[in-house]
Amino acid sequence: MFGSKEVKPGRYREDIGRTYDDFVVGHVYEHRPGRTITDADNVWFTLLTMNQHPLHFDAAYAAESEFKKPLVNSCLTLSIVTGMSVSDISQKAIANLGWDKVKLMAPVFVGDTLYAESEVLAKRASKSRPDQGLVTVKTRGVKSDGTVFMEFERTVLLPREAG
Repeated sequence: MFGSKEVKPGRYREDIGRTYDDFVVGHVYEHRPGRTITDADNVWFTLLTMNQHPLHFDAAYAAESEFKKPLVNSCLTLSIVTGMSVSDISQKAIANLGWDKVKLMAPVFVGDTLYAESEVLAKRASKSRPDQGLVTVKTRGVKSDGTVFMEFERTVLLPREAG
């Protein structure tokens, strides 16, 4: 027992996350806490995903680039920013239906602290699944200095409230 509610192993708490009906077009959710990127994060993710571009893990190579130091892998930043948004946007999602209009606007370096925010752009009831709906958000990744480094749109399929 956890408090007065029994928590069953392998099950998610039903009181966490939003359903389709909880979203309002125009609402903005700030996703916290932030995340400071470490060298290990960048190197491990880059090698795990088999990205062989030396700009992500070869400091000597990166020193000769216009950035003068290694860049954080943009797929890592996309994953972290998406992950930051889960508790506010897709904790109850049935499915992610896609990422669209991904834009990388500024470089991210080891030591940068990242934050994210999402604005609800649209929502509509599913035509084929009456108990579900689609919500589209625009998510921005923002560094601690206020620089917007990334933005993308994401559409999720969510359950609707009963009734």
